[in-house]
Amino acid sequence: MTLSIHYAFLPHTDPEASLAFYRDTLGFEVRKDVGYENMRWITVGPPDQPTTSIVLHPPAADPTISDDERRTILELVAKGNYAAVTLASDDLDADFARLEASGAEVLQEPMDQDYGVRDCAFRDPSGNLVRINQLD
Repeated sequence: MTLSIHYAFLPHTDPEASLAFYRDTLGFEVRKDVGYENMRWITVGPPDQPTTSIVLHPPAADPTISDDERRTILELVAKGNYAAVTLASDDLDADFARLEASGAEVLQEPMDQDYGVRDCAFRDPSGNLVRINQLD
């Protein structure tokens, strides 16, 4: 069996701000931008990895969840405690400097972790945790 990661999903609360962060700040390409009623799904990914994408989606859009569940999801997204993604970089310090200069919310500067990874952390415009690991 050969499996690969095709899509990962992150909620967005502001499609334009999310688009600017993932496209303009991180340098991802836009693969799809789909609207339905007052909602918008934006698929982005690294230009050199055409089969790996992140789908930025409206949170709590699933019609099968209750109003209470929807409220809870929206509260968690607002706190930045709902979703995360870990990216990898061949030059963590340079990418950190570029992200910091863009005004992205820094949570952790590059550092060596006790578990053997050098990484940093940011929040995207919706509050999602974005960690970036240094590739060896």
